[in-house]
Amino acid sequence: MLLNRIHHVAIICSDYAKSKHFYSEVLGLRVVREVYRAERQSYKLDLAVGDAYQIELFSFPDPPARPSRPEARGLRHLAFEVDDLDANIGHLEVHGVATEPVRVDEWTGKRFTFLADPDGLPVELYEK
Repeated sequence: MLLNRIHHVAIICSDYAKSKHFYSEVLGLRVVREVYRAERQSYKLDLAVGDAYQIELFSFPDPPARPSRPEARGLRHLAFEVDDLDANIGHLEVHGVATEPVRVDEWTGKRFTFLADPDGLPVELYEK
């Protein structure tokens, strides 16, 4: 078996408008396609991360909450590589998004921080 790359990451949100704004306007991901599926009462928004990966943002009526603290089984967090961690933290602050204190990866020496999307999904910014 040979896996080439991650094709996409799917996220189900509770408030489509808030999450669409967060991922496209605050994080700056490019909207590739937006589809409303009436039979499922669901939006599907494809977002480009650079030119290699895609996030699928879904809305469904009344999705159950997924616990993130304490950490539960399943997806732990979504991580994005950034060139300048401090500049990105400043951008988030302007948009009212709080970040955790910057930490340093003990193995790579790289700096990183965490924030939460509108549904509390942990998002990591990891400096290149």
